Amino acid sequence: MTGDELDRAAKSDLKTLPKDLATDVARHLVMAGRLIDDDTDLAYQHTLAARRLAARVGVVREACGLAAYHAGLWSVALSELRAARRLTGQEAAYLAVMADAERGLGRPERALDLARSDEAKRLPLAEAIEMRIVESGARRDLGQHGAAVLALQIPELKDERLRPWSARLFYAYADALAEAGREDEAGDWFARAAAADRDGETDAAERYAEIEGLEIIDDEDDEVPEED
Repeated sequence: MTGDELDRAAKSDLKTLPKDLATDVARHLVMAGRLIDDDTDLAYQHTLAARRLAARVGVVREACGLAAYHAGLWSVALSELRAARRLTGQEAAYLAVMADAERGLGRPERALDLARSDEAKRLPLAEAIEMRIVESGARRDLGQHGAAVLALQIPELKDERLRPWSARLFYAYADALAEAGREDEAGDWFARAAAADRDGETDAAERYAEIEGLEIIDDEDDEVPEED
């Protein structure tokens, strides 16, 4: 690993650093990216190492904030992402992640404040949908189950073509319906989420089976043991 694996935009951010230092920082960021799904704590440690080397670089603080978020370090995530926004000048960046971190800290009202902010109105579609998902979760945190369902009743919910956000949106809607006691509808949407979830990002199939009273059989359980 040389650090060249880092994406072009991130490498451009590191050009303000001396070459050798930029390489060291890039290596830590690449490792963090590789580890984030399997070992969030180690990924976070790599971003901390990068931060110690280049705390005034926006992409470094962004990586640190996102890794902290994945590790469940909500306060750290908020602090780092706010710093990243200041350094990059991107006022609306990471808004949905920050709102979800507020939920993690037990502050759903603050999450809703972010969801209703002027910055949220300017989010690109994919990020706006993520914000809707967070908003729905915050409503559920407050016991507002009807409002949680309504927050996700957006045109994209009826899109007949699968989009990158389809599985997460369908799953969140199904989950909100289930929490609202509308299990028949929830089952239909968990089924749609499972069909859209080609990467196994959610447990939609298991949730559908649970509602329908079905049993999912693991193929590994059916393997015939080898004879001695």
